[in-house]
Amino acid sequence: QVQLVESGGGLVQAGGSLRLSCAASGNIFRINNMAWYRQAPGKQRELVAVATSGGVTNYADSVKGRFTISRDNAKNTVYLQMNSLKPEDTAVYYCNVIVIVTTTRYEYDYWGQGTQVTVSS
Repeated sequence: QVQLVESGGGLVQAGGSLRLSCAASGNIFRINNMAWYRQAPGKQRELVAVATSGGVTNYADSVKGRFTISRDNAKNTVYLQMNSLKPEDTAVYYCNVIVIVTTTRYEYDYWGQGTQVTVSS
């Protein structure tokens, strides 16, 4: 009922920047939380940043001061601005959106397809 499309990943040198975006569409009644996760090879998926509908943001300690999550509610889009990238940031990044759907008015979470971020040293 809801689709997420991610973009913005790529290859960047250490110290560089990337901006990820994730646009939600479909049977959206209301979006609650929007978040970014990442998963490196051989690692568990971890929460990177989250933005609530009330404007509260939170970050993993490893990215504080370097990453910024933001959302454009009119466009149902969440962004992740990544600065001062490090090789350890290399992972597949996934958008996650908590949505109240129009059909059932139930809350579901949806995942984007993932976008690869590779940071070279």
